[in-house]
This record gives sequence, structure tokens and C-alpha cells, in this order.
Amino acid sequence: MRHSNKLKPLFYGVLLLFTSYSYASEMQLSSPDLNKNGFTDQFIYNQFGCEGKNLSPSIEWNNVPKEAKSLAFTMYDPDAPTGSGWWHWTVVNIPVDTTELKQSAGNNINLLPNGSQQVRNDFGTANYGGPCPPENSNHRYQFTLYALDIDNINVDDKTTPALVGFIINSHQIAKASITFNYGR
Repeated sequence: MRHSNKLKPLFYGVLLLFTSYSYASEMQLSSPDLNKNGFTDQFIYNQFGCEGKNLSPSIEWNNVPKEAKSLAFTMYDPDAPTGSGWWHWTVVNIPVDTTELKQSAGNNINLLPNGSQQVRNDFGTANYGGPCPPENSNHRYQFTLYALDIDNINVDDKTTPALVGFIINSHQIAKASITFNYGR
């Protein structure tokens, strides 16, 4: 019995999905700063009624796929009352041999891994912007590390996090996420 050529794209699509899923189950992401106490004042934004220190938490990971050529990291609030969420922090072009973003790396470019670059967030700055949900609300903050099949994402000070998100999702071979809640 001969197999139809029409089934080949389906087969390769299923194979690609299975491959991505197996990587995602292996790659792990954590934050020693947030795992213990969640968002404390040092990680909270310092405007819009919030009075934190706005320092980025440390983020650690392991088990990056061998096939990865670069890494990207995002912090996103899907609950922001904007209709499209809120991008708090995006870092691209992270070398694959990197295993962490150090505490305050989102506020001090000298602490970022060599070659990596921050993208403008929805506060309008290319750095970390901590949580500050509206009063009487609780939001989820999703931290995601992506392993990519490209060496570099070309960004400048006008690149939006949504465009970077599109590029990341077009080139991811694996991802790992953790979510922390914060309310006030």
C-alpha cells in the first residue's frame, strides 16, 4: 500500500509538535527570589501608586536543548486591563550557555549576559518594570524562557514586545514557564 503525499505534511507537523513537547518537559525555569515569598517590595514597580524598589528578580534555568542557538526571556501580565496584556520585561539574544539572569540584571545592563539585549516594555523603557496591578486586583505574572533556532533577534529602541513575541514564537524549539501572582 502506498502512502499519500498529502499525509507527509501532517506527519512532519505531528513530529515537530512531539519534538517541541519533549523539549518543553525537560527545560526548567525557576526564581530563587520569588519561589520563597513571591513579589516582595524590592521587586514591585515604583509608580502608579506602587512604592517598590523595582529590582528584577533572579531567574535560573537548566536543560536547554542542544539544538538551541539563542535564548529569549519574557515577563508578561495577561490580566492587565488593556485588552492585550502588559509586557514587563523582555530580554533577547541570550547566549545558550547562560543559566541565569542575575538579580537586578533588568535594571543594570552590566549584569546582563554578554550579547543579550533588553527590549522596550509597555512602560516605554528597555528594562525591568515590576508588578503594579490596579488596586483591589490580583494579577498573574508569567515568566517564560524560550530556546530558539536562530542566533539573533535584531532589535532597536523602537522594537515592540509584541513584535519580539511574534519572532520568538516563530522560532521557538522549546519553552519553560513559571507564574507568580501579585495583588494589592
